[in-house]
Amino acid sequence: MSQTLTNLVGLDRDELTAVLVEIGEKPFRAKQVWHWIYHQGVTDFAKMTTIAKPTREKLADNFVVARPEVSREQTSSDSARKWLVKFDDGNEAETVFIPEEDRGALCVSSQIGCTLTCKFCHTGTQRLVRNLDPAEIVGQVMLARDSYGEWPTPNGDRLLSNIVMMGMGEPLFNYDNVAKALKIIMDGDGIAISKRRITLSTSGVVPAIRQCGADLGVNLAISLHAVTDELRDIIMPINKKYPLKELLQACREYPGSNNARRITFEYIMLDGINDSPADAKQLARLVKGIPAKFNLIPFNKWPGADYDCSSDKAMSRFAEILNDAGYSAPVRKPRGRDILAACGQLKSDSERERMSLLKARRAAGIEDDAHPA
Repeated sequence: MSQTLTNLVGLDRDELTAVLVEIGEKPFRAKQVWHWIYHQGVTDFAKMTTIAKPTREKLADNFVVARPEVSREQTSSDSARKWLVKFDDGNEAETVFIPEEDRGALCVSSQIGCTLTCKFCHTGTQRLVRNLDPAEIVGQVMLARDSYGEWPTPNGDRLLSNIVMMGMGEPLFNYDNVAKALKIIMDGDGIAISKRRITLSTSGVVPAIRQCGADLGVNLAISLHAVTDELRDIIMPINKKYPLKELLQACREYPGSNNARRITFEYIMLDGINDSPADAKQLARLVKGIPAKFNLIPFNKWPGADYDCSSDKAMSRFAEILNDAGYSAPVRKPRGRDILAACGQLKSDSERERMSLLKARRAAGIEDDAHPA
């Protein structure tokens, strides 16, 4: 039986040192290997030229530096790019890059599927399969850098400048793996993306918000989307466990938040549901005392959605009310809609195909013979 080689991607510095010591290497070797993996982006030990050839051969006999597989790469008409990423067990998730003129944000997934069932979100219609491990999370960043040729890590300006944990899944339901991955991504000797350029978006997992602030200190984004518990209970069922009062208190206590590092409140604009002037005024009242800014998101329609996007007039009025209250509240320009890469549209192709097949079987009168994976 062939030996299974250990993937070095996703190991923290202590773990990397330990596995190298196990094969007889000195602890200092870990710093060299870390540099080649995360600063240079090298996957072939033979190219790690500051390491002696016999050692490189020993590394190749015991380890791999592996990325997830890219099943499909799509580029939108507005230059957004989406990767359908396949992992070793055949499951898939999606990663999206939104470029600006000289920078851009990579939207990274933390889970395959999602357990939250938010009513407006396409991703929430794909049931949770499993959490992603640190190698799978960091690997999304690395494959994006591969795609744009952004190795070695640039000293100055870079295109992949920001990370947003806003892809498939709820990051704080996979906190340990996400935290470990982000610490690797933030390490100054490797990928070196500062915590000030990393934003973690959560639907409101209150206990983990506090832990995230203490451990990581990254920027916080809250998927809010409603100004009353009654509505939020319906469109975001997690509110029944962590209602608005508890959520907003955790935001008030979030370490490091100030006028220079404001918490972002994401608010999806749903026609006739949450977009009235009264809603806007209540939203301003809710966040009073929190260093806050808003990200107003036009609803991106997806097949089977029960909602429509607010009118341009309603969104402009909503933004104006928040602006008048002293808050930044831009209406986000949708990106990547033509490749289903926009906010709330992510859902892996394997799940779409599975559901299409299931519907076809039911239409033909064929009973399910197994629960789909």
